[in-house]
Amino acid sequence: MPLPTVVSTISSFSAIFLSNDTARSSLPAKRTVSPSPYSVLSRRDIALLSFLALSPPASAIDIGISGPKNWLKEQKRKASKFLLAPVDASRQILRSAYLTLTKTDATYTDEDLEKIRQLFISAARDCVPQDRSSFVSFQAKSGVEVCTFRLIVKNAASLLGNKDPVKLKAEALLDNLTRSFTTISGMASETNIQLASHREKIADAVSDTISDLDKFEQGIRDCLES
Repeated sequence: MPLPTVVSTISSFSAIFLSNDTARSSLPAKRTVSPSPYSVLSRRDIALLSFLALSPPASAIDIGISGPKNWLKEQKRKASKFLLAPVDASRQILRSAYLTLTKTDATYTDEDLEKIRQLFISAARDCVPQDRSSFVSFQAKSGVEVCTFRLIVKNAASLLGNKDPVKLKAEALLDNLTRSFTTISGMASETNIQLASHREKIADAVSDTISDLDKFEQGIRDCLES
């Protein structure tokens, strides 16, 4: 019996993320905020995630044959490093933004604030609707799933039932994460970055978002292990 095609792209999917996993961003001197090399994932990467999120064929899973399903689960666990690469990338971006916001010897301008806001947008991976580009918004309205984190959930939980508590928890953690990204994006649009108290509030919100991102990552790992 042929194995489901959902796993057939794992090797190429892995190669794509390996090419993105070669460097970490470093913080520049004051007033210069450079996005991590992880901050941009190509639309091809997103398309591959979307393809991998397709449910496996019923012939392999639903007729009671455990072998193919167990094999699929093992392949997903092996691919977890590459599946979670966007999560780690977003974490590095948020840490860079946090360190920039908490510098005590730096001066800030509105241009610096805009750069930080763009980092937040990159880290959110098109999961905050109001921060999407016109092209991505058009794709979303056309029925294309553009939120990278949601694609990760669909892939990690593709072998779980719709009412499986592990899957439901991962979806709830994604909702919390999306709200956190929405919060920091809104704060960056409204704050006065020259005021230390305002920067501190944003930094605290960024710290909370990193915490939510860590919880989301664990939720994905739980899906892969279930």
